[in-house]
Amino acid sequence: MCGNNMSAPLPAIVPAARKATAAVIFLHGLGDTGHGWAEAFAGIRTPHVKYICPHAPLMPVTLNMKMTMPSWFDIIGLSPDAEEDESGIKQAAENIKSLIDQEVKNGIPAHRIILGGFSQGGALSLYTALTSQQKLAGVVALSCWLPLRGSFPQGATGSANKDTQILQCHGEADMLVPLVFGCLTVEKLKSFLNPANVHFKTYPGMQHGSCPQEMMDIKQFIEKQLPPIS
Repeated sequence: MCGNNMSAPLPAIVPAARKATAAVIFLHGLGDTGHGWAEAFAGIRTPHVKYICPHAPLMPVTLNMKMTMPSWFDIIGLSPDAEEDESGIKQAAENIKSLIDQEVKNGIPAHRIILGGFSQGGALSLYTALTSQQKLAGVVALSCWLPLRGSFPQGATGSANKDTQILQCHGEADMLVPLVFGCLTVEKLKSFLNPANVHFKTYPGMQHGSCPQEMMDIKQFIEKQLPPIS
């Protein structure tokens, strides 16, 4: 890992119950760490899958009065037309691609890896997959948006993931990243990816967080995209 992530501690990992033949790399939201999501995945684990929940580096976040907190990139505003931290997003994506490369070196091919995340982490997982030459097994994008959306579809020209399955989930009562962000993201993705591969699930009453039904939907998606190798 290069760049900012040198300062971040080692990821929280839920090891596979038997030999790992697949992996899920999942990126937490702004101000959080990977530990909570590692616990959540431990509750829905699949025996041959390793779950890797890295921690974002600490940085000042413009949205939060420049307070220093774990963040994958700077967030300047939350409105659809807010300025975006283009260089920070691109650097963060390179760091995640390095993490994927590391797992490939460890013996798990990219097509047996699902990349996912929540909120800011979900946004980064979408951007990373759509700009990556590593063919992934799928993307899980929770309560999030597509960063630098104006750079697509051109930004995905060299991507290996134009036919990759995407599970996008959003709470219908989300006040922080409103449901309309999720809807607009799905529309945008379907405009340049195979619409049949973009799956959008919403959850009544769910705010900016998770719920048991969503976790079950994620578990089913992981099991479908990462079946056991006999």
